Amino acid sequence: MTDGFRILPGYFDRAAQEALLDAVRDVMRAAPFFQPTMPKTGTPMSVKMTNAGPLGWVTDKEGGYRYQAAHPVTGKPWPPIPEAVLALWEREARYPHPPEACLVNWYHAETSKMGLHRDQDEDASDAPVVSISLGAACLYRLGGPKRGDKTRSVKLSSGDVVILGGAARDFFHGVDRVLPETSTLLPSPQRLNLTLRRVTRPG
Repeated sequence: MTDGFRILPGYFDRAAQEALLDAVRDVMRAAPFFQPTMPKTGTPMSVKMTNAGPLGWVTDKEGGYRYQAAHPVTGKPWPPIPEAVLALWEREARYPHPPEACLVNWYHAETSKMGLHRDQDEDASDAPVVSISLGAACLYRLGGPKRGDKTRSVKLSSGDVVILGGAARDFFHGVDRVLPETSTLLPSPQRLNLTLRRVTRPG
């Protein structure tokens, strides 16, 4: 495996997934999903999203990619990050400071995907990005530090955890597609992805 890239298969068992899903639904009630759009063009992304934590990642035509302390539609602060997610970070992130953002992406159709990208809106670039898969499986693609680098595809299932740290923290990655009929946690082919990030540099 690439330096800093780790997959923890089945990290959350079925009972833990169900408990985490309940916690995510609490987040959704406090901060409903919104439709993000691309900077400059305003083209809607194929996923919907929300956030938990002191900061949330948003994007729209006018403001572009950024973190902010309030929901872009309701104007209310984001709800707290679920305890089980914070516990995962504490055990596996290998970083001495807590995350500040938990981005929740909802892949709600087989056509939902996430193009190759790097997470570069954070000042704390030394902190890893930690992601949790819930619901339908997906084909996750990992590249290198340059967009044209060779990529490889990995199947992620419900309960799996992916960590991008070390050199891999700066690698292009994305989701090619969601696979229907691969989980009973959510109605097929729905998938939730929770991504933990530290945004600001400590101190």
